[in-house]
Amino acid sequence: MPFALLAIIYLAFVSLGLPDGLLGAAWPTMHGTLGAAVSSAGIISCIICFGTIVSSLLTDRLVRRLGTGVLTAASVALTALALFGFSTVTSFWQLVLWAIPYGLGAGAVDAALNAYVALHAEARHMNWLHCCWGIGAAAGPVIMAGAIARGAGWQGGYITVGIIQTVLVCVLVSSLRLWGKRPSGAEGQKAEHPAASRRDLFRIPGVWQALVGFFCYCALESCCGLWTPTFLVMGHGIDAGTAALLGSLFYAGITVGRLFSGILTLRMTGQQLLHLGEAIIGAGVLALILAPGGFLPLLAAGTVLLGLGCAPIYPQMIQLTPSRFGEEHAQSLMGLQMACAYVGSLSMPPLLGLLIEHVSPLFLVPVAAVLLAVMTICLTSCDRHARAARA
Repeated sequence: MPFALLAIIYLAFVSLGLPDGLLGAAWPTMHGTLGAAVSSAGIISCIICFGTIVSSLLTDRLVRRLGTGVLTAASVALTALALFGFSTVTSFWQLVLWAIPYGLGAGAVDAALNAYVALHAEARHMNWLHCCWGIGAAAGPVIMAGAIARGAGWQGGYITVGIIQTVLVCVLVSSLRLWGKRPSGAEGQKAEHPAASRRDLFRIPGVWQALVGFFCYCALESCCGLWTPTFLVMGHGIDAGTAALLGSLFYAGITVGRLFSGILTLRMTGQQLLHLGEAIIGAGVLALILAPGGFLPLLAAGTVLLGLGCAPIYPQMIQLTPSRFGEEHAQSLMGLQMACAYVGSLSMPPLLGLLIEHVSPLFLVPVAAVLLAVMTICLTSCDRHARAARA
């Protein structure tokens, strides 16, 4: 893969991550301004994820028609428009409307670029690409905390990130000629392998377990990313500004972990990295369970460990798709896997929001533990079925 094209893909992943931590960081102050309930953040997250599900399922068709470069630029532009829209809202229903283009913009670029890199680049690039996503995701809450601290409010945070996204759109548009030098992953695969039907994909050994694994991982990541600041504010009495900064530690852990995961791919298999990530998440859950109320060092350590543990899991699940199920199915499966991942992000944050509002904000920890257990069982079973099918 040409270096310039790879650099553009890295940049696109930064833009993909930038908005992801904003809502969770802003919500402790944002919901009061809009007159919304605490659990209403789950509704916005639900709408965003529904949009990503729709666009990820359409990605294979869109890439074949538009090409990966055009689709990526258009998707980032749609996200930028939505962020500016978020900054102008004065009531909750307006936030609901702007969440629709936000979700549609995020889903297509995610599935298209993941499929392309899984087919055409080495495993370390997948980890480093998602490290770039983590850089964006970690920077988002910091930008939001800075905007709140200087008096610009959460609106100022959304405007700042919207401007950054607009600059990235200009860079992507100016680089479209690079995408023409090499067919996109889906276009290249089209010539070699026709798209498989959904029924045929579901019959491949291990696919169901992989889909459940994607569901559980993204449910875990989205719940921690969205509700950690609220968990700290309402459950441990941390002030909103400090909670926003601590929430960014989750994404910082993901970012740093993916940087080192790319190096570890030279010595460890994808399955070994998956098990390592699962063990570190377990350590983070344990730290949050043992943390006494308001004890910042242990709360920060638990948050960082959750991020570090999440770091290798998603990139490795994507990177393993061609070897688990065959390159001929990789592009078609990628959109399906992304859709299941977003279903996890769609369904679990609102449910956890209800538990936080009506039962206890401390419910974040046991929910994370259950999702981790189910994910570990399913991914282990997936590898066992895939190995048996290859044998």
